[in-house]
Amino acid sequence: MPKIAILSDIHGNSTALEAVLIDAGQQDIEEYWLLGDILMPGTGRRNILDQLSSLPITVQVLGNWEDSLHRALHRLLDETRPSHRYLMRHCQYILEEITAEEIDKMQNLPMKLYRELGGLRIGISHHLPDKNWGRELIHTGAQKDFDRLVSNPVCDIAVYGHIHQQFLRYASGGQLILNPGSIGQPFFLDARLRKDLRAQYAILEFDDKGLVDIDFRRVEYDVEAELSLARKLELPYYEVYYESLVNGIHHTHNQELLHKIERNQGHDKELDNWLLGGND
Repeated sequence: MPKIAILSDIHGNSTALEAVLIDAGQQDIEEYWLLGDILMPGTGRRNILDQLSSLPITVQVLGNWEDSLHRALHRLLDETRPSHRYLMRHCQYILEEITAEEIDKMQNLPMKLYRELGGLRIGISHHLPDKNWGRELIHTGAQKDFDRLVSNPVCDIAVYGHIHQQFLRYASGGQLILNPGSIGQPFFLDARLRKDLRAQYAILEFDDKGLVDIDFRRVEYDVEAELSLARKLELPYYEVYYESLVNGIHHTHNQELLHKIERNQGHDKELDNWLLGGND
């Protein structure tokens, strides 16, 4: 039976991903499951896709940031809204190394997959089985929403990402629900917990009797090296990325701040020129 590394919410943090893959490489991992949100808003582009392509990935599902990247590419976002302009400017950055065809291909990933291991049925998704965005599955979410992870069809274990927190709880019927946390942007409401922003992932181990072990792992990585790379690459909205990596505070929906940064850093002109010029 396999030993599986579950990777989720990399969000373009290439330095964190590299550290996690080094750690996972020492754990006799046989399979990798990828739960979405691979790119944006971090430094990684082609290098992240290359790293992932070398892994024995047996499960991959669609994240909401893959949706956002696809919608930005095809002009399906609101060009007047600062948070949507933030996504479009990052799409422009991604397109410097990744083709529109590759972005479209990501959009074909399934929302949910199932595996059978050790006599157990496992459901795997980024968030809800039919909705990969939203706040239903945060720690204070309603039990009925968590129960959706293990129904239609019924499964014994559900694994999901999206909330950027390592998480274990049970459904109403006693089924196990797990979240591996985020590699690129761990998140905590509690300020003391927020001091630990190491990259997160999880390892599941099965045998013929079922689930042998759940290992929630946290891996040190060189945050300053990632920020230095961001400065070198002139990563859009660097200040927002800095806050997420150093202080664990995420401003991706702070419309006023995003608008201010866009104007101060010239992203408005860069984006408007791109929008006028098409997808290239």
